[in-house]
Amino acid sequence: MTTVKFQLEPLTCPTCIKKIETGLSRIDGIEEAKVMFNSSKVKATFNEEQVSADDIKETIEKLGYAVL
Repeated sequence: MTTVKFQLEPLTCPTCIKKIETGLSRIDGIEEAKVMFNSSKVKATFNEEQVSADDIKETIEKLGYAVL
């Protein structure tokens, strides 16, 4: 398992947390996805044989959030 953290644009509402965590949890290979609202960071633990950090970043961006 690999863990990666992404810095996002400032999150404006708690609903953003649920949207990102739900979107990431649907990806095969994601073990855990956690969004820290106050720091606007995403921490994801994943199986690198099934998904890459770039795939996770792309999914976050498709959900409408800029990864800095």
